[in-house]
Amino acid sequence: MSNEVNPNIHSTETSHADLHDEHHVHHHKETFITKYVFSQDHKMIAKQFLATGIIWAIIGGLFSVLFRLQLGYPDETFPILETFFGRNAEGGRIQPEFYYSLVTMHGTVLIFFVLTAGLSGTFANFLIPLQIGARDMASPFLNMLSYWFFFAASVVMLSSLFVQTGPASGGWTVYPPLSALGQASEGSKIGMDLWLISMALFVVSSLLGGLNYITTILNMRTKGMSMTRMPLTIWALFFTAVLGVLSFPVLLSGFILLLFDRHLGTSFYLSDIYVNGQILPNEGGSAILYQHLFWFLGHPEVYIIALPAMGLTSEILSVNSRKPIFGYMAMIGSLFAITILAFLVWAHHMFVTGLNPFLGSVFVLLTLLIAVPSAIKVFNWLTTIWRGNIRFTPATLFAIGFVSVFISGGLTGIFLGNSTIDIHLHDTKFVVAHFHLVMGVSSMFGMLAGIYHWFPKMFGRYMNNTLGYIHFWVTITGAYLIFWPMHYEGLAGVPRRYLDLSGWTSFNQFTELNKFITIVSIVVFAVQLMFVFNYFYSMFKGRKLTTTNPWGANTLEWTTPINPGHGNWTGEIPEVHRWPYDYSKDGREFIPQTEKVGEDESQH
Repeated sequence: MSNEVNPNIHSTETSHADLHDEHHVHHHKETFITKYVFSQDHKMIAKQFLATGIIWAIIGGLFSVLFRLQLGYPDETFPILETFFGRNAEGGRIQPEFYYSLVTMHGTVLIFFVLTAGLSGTFANFLIPLQIGARDMASPFLNMLSYWFFFAASVVMLSSLFVQTGPASGGWTVYPPLSALGQASEGSKIGMDLWLISMALFVVSSLLGGLNYITTILNMRTKGMSMTRMPLTIWALFFTAVLGVLSFPVLLSGFILLLFDRHLGTSFYLSDIYVNGQILPNEGGSAILYQHLFWFLGHPEVYIIALPAMGLTSEILSVNSRKPIFGYMAMIGSLFAITILAFLVWAHHMFVTGLNPFLGSVFVLLTLLIAVPSAIKVFNWLTTIWRGNIRFTPATLFAIGFVSVFISGGLTGIFLGNSTIDIHLHDTKFVVAHFHLVMGVSSMFGMLAGIYHWFPKMFGRYMNNTLGYIHFWVTITGAYLIFWPMHYEGLAGVPRRYLDLSGWTSFNQFTELNKFITIVSIVVFAVQLMFVFNYFYSMFKGRKLTTTNPWGANTLEWTTPINPGHGNWTGEIPEVHRWPYDYSKDGREFIPQTEKVGEDESQH
């Protein structure tokens, strides 16, 4: 029904769209700078986030290959390392300080710059306006600023790799007192300051983005797009943004207090410290305070990374199984439950800090509770693909891979969530295996699934499928071969972050296993480079799209032209009449959201 016939129906939304239409009709000619550099088009900003994320993924992956060389071959020398890293790899062996820097930077880069900015920044920017029927974000200018704060954070973090004393080396959690005292180690000097400044800029970027995503979803949905007609991708990105907006400021405050301790003589985290026999004047602080502030973000961060991957997986599995998503409302409910519980479990990272055992038991309960909504999601994904007419595209395989790795990685979380078992397993390779699988690898799979699935919408071309299949099978096999054995090492007590375990007779049994893990990690890294080639080559030379809806999907982004301009739709924004998961219904393979509900049809 048009606005002329009944001006009372969705008048605010329609007038908002009209204003945007008017803006885009009189849009001035864009220059290279305004279109590709300081762009305010959400699609271009998404591509900027993705390209930057891919570059950081290569750097972060390379760090892991370097320290795996050291772990797999602790007694051998690699002269090429000295050529590239100078005194940090003197005699062709990675030095202890540099090893710790590599571990620190690998964790920081992958968690924040790739799986937070690269995943959320890309898909929230790209999909939110397209899937809810909006011309752009609520504030395109703030959206642009969000990317450039991330870029500034990237530049500062990258520069820390080239300072004389080396990058930060306090672990990706940068616990004080190591991070609070410049004299504690080389990696606690200027590199640590640059790390903290970079992360502060990163938090600003995340807040600008998150506020924009929430505002856009709540205020700019097209006519007929009620909250319960939104795709699960949008729900997941919405809850992710809420998590970020509520938890990132706590982390920022923790970092600022750490900078105060480093340079202004305060004692927020320091008390009774001796360095080389010299007693420092700091009194009254507590390093545990920092841990509380850090993990209050640190645990929601796990879900800031996982929730977007869950949303992308839900959409991709439904589209490629040609079946409606199973338990749509239960999926939304479980996303909401995960969002709430994510804030209530942070101290399970602190079971060995001398935490009151009763308090520990409370956090054990809350930690194990979060398995319930996670299990609901897994059950619903499996039921969605059960007896579906599945198309095994690279995106589908990575989505199924996400579910597989999320299950196997999540099950070990039940061990670590139990305080009595965690005391034995804490800071061992078991923890490394658990969080790499459940957070790192699974979320990376969700991100890769999203890239393969929406690449045609981003660039009007397809990625190479054969390379995609090779990429998937080598990556999932490699992920399990790398991280599954680490559980056994952890159970045997092998500590993490040690560069050489050969001094322990009890750990010598793992020498060959560590070599095997190193070789597999090099192969997996090489295959990621093949993906990067596929991505950039397909952008310019891939097979061209001939239809606006290559996957036969129902959501609104596939109703735009093949290469949509700034504003997405050339005419009016389409109106929504149904939920996004009408697949294999009434004898039809798919029914787009824009199609009116027939009289003889059951309406969602």
